[in-house]
Amino acid sequence: MSQLADPAKKKALQARLARVEGQLRGVQRLIEEEADCEQIAQQLAAARKALDKSFFNMVGCMIEQGGMPGAQVAGMLAKFA
Repeated sequence: MSQLADPAKKKALQARLARVEGQLRGVQRLIEEEADCEQIAQQLAAARKALDKSFFNMVGCMIEQGGMPGAQVAGMLAKFA
């Protein structure tokens, strides 16, 4: 099993996830304030895309580190992407 070894990339991923967390808090606030459904959907879509980008950045880091065979990376992408 591979791990994120590069401290800078790990920190960047953590920062991105913190921003996603903030986006989700914003979505919760919109729901509490009974905002328009389209506005809520737009923010949910933005959070989902941010999570997707985080996932693909993590996979890219794993490939750069060379810790996973290509078939394993492909399997992970097929399973989670």
